[in-house]
Amino acid sequence: MAGAPAGPLAARLWTVMPVVALVALAATWGRDIGTVVVIVVAVLLAGAVLAAVHHAEVVAHRVGEPFGSLVLAVSVTVIEVSLIVTLMVSGGEQASTLARDTVFAAVMITLNGIMGLSLFLGARRFTFARFNAEGTGGALGTVVALAGLCLVLPTVTLGEPGPEFTPGQLAFAAVASLALYGAFVVTQTVRHRDFFLPVARDGAPVDEEDHADPPSDREAGLSLGLLLLSLVAVVGLAKVESPAIEAGVLAAGLPLAFVGVVIALLVLLPETIAAANAARRERIQVSLNLAMGSAMASIGLTIPTLAVASVWIDTPLQLGLGTTQIVLLGITAVVAVLTVVPGRATRLQGTVHLVLMAAFLFLSMSP
Repeated sequence: MAGAPAGPLAARLWTVMPVVALVALAATWGRDIGTVVVIVVAVLLAGAVLAAVHHAEVVAHRVGEPFGSLVLAVSVTVIEVSLIVTLMVSGGEQASTLARDTVFAAVMITLNGIMGLSLFLGARRFTFARFNAEGTGGALGTVVALAGLCLVLPTVTLGEPGPEFTPGQLAFAAVASLALYGAFVVTQTVRHRDFFLPVARDGAPVDEEDHADPPSDREAGLSLGLLLLSLVAVVGLAKVESPAIEAGVLAAGLPLAFVGVVIALLVLLPETIAAANAARRERIQVSLNLAMGSAMASIGLTIPTLAVASVWIDTPLQLGLGTTQIVLLGITAVVAVLTVVPGRATRLQGTVHLVLMAAFLFLSMSP
């Protein structure tokens, strides 16, 4: 079970893996690597993902929900934002849509991929996937508002040609994003924390773990540090692998933009695995906290950071989605609302979200 003490061998492995992955990252960053090294890096990337999941669950077990989900979501997003800014600085004109594509991919992966997988696994094992509609609905509303303000409006505003905000509009979007994200975090962790706790089969919130005693402060602190190292390694090694991924994408005849989708899938692997593990334990609310929290943090932290960075980055910042992307986002929002309102879901709802995820991937490959 998540958070339960690992055996001595496993504990050593998850302690050593982030360090080994970071050493590999330092040895390969900015260099051309051969096929053998690409394979080794891919193995270490998978190991760093699994280590991140383990340490995230240890931290979550210590601090409880919803703080545990918040830690993983914010940690991944902060590092992801740093990667976006770094790539935009070095990418020039070709990186103008990088932030948009990455954030949109994160929203679709979390709201359809992670959410759909969690609902399907939970309903498959327990007949119904139960969660708190009040908390999840509030989170979904915040995600939809953020996505509309930051990804849809730039397409229809008239201040700048193309899907761009004027400086004033970008500043407003940044402040609005921080305000919405801050309001959600206060609601989730202070005012209405019970809305984001796992629920029993009678719908009552469950504010306790069903397994071993929580780890000590020292163990949790060590896991938090190793979690951050693991996430740095995941994002960094994904960047190292990106030339090989790009070559594979081009060899398959796919659009170059699909590289960003692949990297987003890799970066979000820790949250995906953690959410799936929680769903198998009938803790669907934890899974949805991870999905919604990741989508929200991806927008709410990325846009303000880019608004500040745009002062000294010459790369144009095109945030507006295309027509196909807007349609997919709209369908996802409507379906997600219908999924959340009852407070429980069957395999049908999980399947619908997974099909939307497949549609996103297919249209990314064949726009």
